Amino acid sequence: MNAPENKHLQEALAKVRSEAPNTTEVPHAAPFTGDMAGAKHIGQAIPRPNLERLVEGRGQYIDDIELPRMAHVVYWRSPVAHARIIKIDSAYARMMPGVLGVYTGHDLAAVCKPWVATLTHLAGIKSAPEHPMALNRAHWQGEPVVAVVGKTRAEAEDALQYIQVEWEELPAALDMNTALDPSTPVIHPELGDNLCFTRSLDTGGVEEAFAKAAVVAEATFDFGRHTGVTLEPRCQIADYNPSNGQLTVYHSQQAPHMMQDLYARQFDLPESSIRVICKDVGGSFGIKVHAYPDDFATVAIAILLKRPVKFVADRLESFVSDIHAREHRIYGRIAASAEGDILAFEIKDTTGIGPFSMFPRTSGIEGNQVVNLTGGPYKHKAYRAHLDVVFLNKTPTCQYRGVGHPIACAVTEGLVDLAAAKLGMDPLALRKRNVIPDDAYPATGASGIKLEVLSHEACLRKIEQLMDYPALLAEQAALRQKGIYRGIGFATLIELTNPSAAFYGVGGARISSQDGATLRLEPAGGVAVMVSVGEQGQGTEAIFAQIAADAVGVPMNQVRLLTGDTDAVPYGGGTWASRGAGVGGEAVLQAGLALRANILKVAEAILNKPVAELKLEDGVVKHAVSGEALLPLAELGRVAYYRPDTLPAGFTSELMVTRHYAQRDFPFIFTNGVQASYVEVDVETGFVKLLKHWAVEDCGRVINPKLVDEQIRGAIVQGIGGALFEECLYDDQGLMKNGSMADYLVPMAGEMPDIVVAHVETPTRSSILGAKGAGEAGTAGAPAAVVNAINDALRPLNAEVWSQPVTPEKILKALGHL
Repeated sequence: MNAPENKHLQEALAKVRSEAPNTTEVPHAAPFTGDMAGAKHIGQAIPRPNLERLVEGRGQYIDDIELPRMAHVVYWRSPVAHARIIKIDSAYARMMPGVLGVYTGHDLAAVCKPWVATLTHLAGIKSAPEHPMALNRAHWQGEPVVAVVGKTRAEAEDALQYIQVEWEELPAALDMNTALDPSTPVIHPELGDNLCFTRSLDTGGVEEAFAKAAVVAEATFDFGRHTGVTLEPRCQIADYNPSNGQLTVYHSQQAPHMMQDLYARQFDLPESSIRVICKDVGGSFGIKVHAYPDDFATVAIAILLKRPVKFVADRLESFVSDIHAREHRIYGRIAASAEGDILAFEIKDTTGIGPFSMFPRTSGIEGNQVVNLTGGPYKHKAYRAHLDVVFLNKTPTCQYRGVGHPIACAVTEGLVDLAAAKLGMDPLALRKRNVIPDDAYPATGASGIKLEVLSHEACLRKIEQLMDYPALLAEQAALRQKGIYRGIGFATLIELTNPSAAFYGVGGARISSQDGATLRLEPAGGVAVMVSVGEQGQGTEAIFAQIAADAVGVPMNQVRLLTGDTDAVPYGGGTWASRGAGVGGEAVLQAGLALRANILKVAEAILNKPVAELKLEDGVVKHAVSGEALLPLAELGRVAYYRPDTLPAGFTSELMVTRHYAQRDFPFIFTNGVQASYVEVDVETGFVKLLKHWAVEDCGRVINPKLVDEQIRGAIVQGIGGALFEECLYDDQGLMKNGSMADYLVPMAGEMPDIVVAHVETPTRSSILGAKGAGEAGTAGAPAAVVNAINDALRPLNAEVWSQPVTPEKILKALGHL
């Protein structure tokens, strides 16, 4: 960036940061100024440009791709939780038609190095070395042990049936509550125990706060292990070309540059010789942001076979190989004064992961987030927390949509409701009294989290009006007189978005916190946009097109997007932690503004008019004052690309611009919101009927209201899944009992309530765009709101349930009917 451009950008940022934050309850944030004053697309509910292509069946997913000489790999996975591998006999499998090779863990260890997933800022975290496939021991049901490669998937599957593995079943660690007991088998003896990570936090003053409290409420919260069920399962094609040492991996992944780096390091290949391509991705939810053993195994086999190899997980193996999440037991308590002031929170969290910390983001982050986020919306100062992350012989766990937020929110808001009940105080009034005031920012939460600017008070006012709370209370009271038990539950929440390097980079993980965008003016006047944040179905391509159109000054239908190809897009972190709009969108905006400035310099040279008299609007250079059309971009492009000889001597048209953006003002840019749920509990059957759900969200500047609302609704549905339906159930041998779509319950459309979404807009001052993330807030708050509503319905019957998912059986037990 040259000096004038840098000065212009810094002036724009300074202006944004100097403006007072907008936390009024208005449908839109304050309008842009300067070059963005004429924005026509940002803030509009515009259908996503790729919608027609996808609904017509023209999407290209991994299983749609066919390459010459492509082979197919399937995996024999451990059928038990823990076993010593004694012998593998593959002779019969090798004789089957179409079989190209059979590989064991030792075969692949010759080309792929083991890994250990730790982060230095999670002090003391440990894990054992992990390989693409098990070597001498299998550590969980589902761990890959043998790979069979065939000319077709069917031939490989047929041969897989002839693999004979002799094993000795070993004692397993299966219960997180006893994982650290001396009698529990230690999964990795070299580590000394089953403790992966532990952390304690104490602000001081906690005992004093509880000693002087008028009310102390406590509960134990259980959270069932569950997983993301993406429409497209995990899949990839690895293609190694030995003639030039080029490795190309077609992937259904969220972070292509991260995978490029990992392949380079694990296989000792030059990073420049690796290309990762993510075309259409059928959903991710965090499931596809990790490096799986079978991922590295597929690449290793492609290198050994010297031909393309495709792996597509079927739904059954996905249940025991895709990461799980959310298995926690938390004892929590809250202290409050007689007037209703929250004085302190305390939690003790035990969470069970798998036998290894997941690579490269580790399995310690979720528990660490619970410690950081518990009590987050409130202004208390006393807080104490302890966390134990323990190894289990179950499917590995790691980051999944929300990453600790639904757990911390459910504990926090459950305790707030318990305190309100003991105080005889309305739960909404208690929240209003205790949230950090909107005029108190920037602020620091009790756990030490840095909060730039939030709007809890505005959101609480808005949801009270949105749901007509007084009328709902009256309806609830009248129905209780008739023996109909309805409940109202609230959840005030915070969500971390737009992360800086504080999330992973400072811990030594080579995961980029920046993203980049390249914008190029085409000769015909269109704009090509290459962005390092990919499309996973959440609509990022749509918002990038909106941002680019406004930043450059062209119609949106003149913008073309390219994402997901490490050979074509700038380096960046990809799609995770609700950062697409806030980080990737800002890169697009800055690149677009720079391209607009360069276009106007070319127009100045062609028209012989100073830039100050020109503006770019609707793809036409116009007079800045009169609005007279002077030069269409198609003509400007023709001159710049094909007739540069007509331009002044020494002048060069610079019509391709790259900009990167990394959020560095705060460790994270937090969003906030509040959700409310209205439910009816049938006290005879234990069934819960979801009647209505409300969400007021502040995700900064809303770029596309339609897409934001659908992201929030989808996330709420996913959160409701965890609250009422989803759980990976294991038997006492460590085998998953419900690992199929016939048995694993996911929320269905017919079970969902109407979901009403509204917004308060408080743009972040860390960027010109002002956008925060929105993709995970719905998941963060929905479980807490639903569970609180259920317990509100049960409160007149002196029953409560704090174990998720809240099943009819649990409700009936709480009521004493079982």
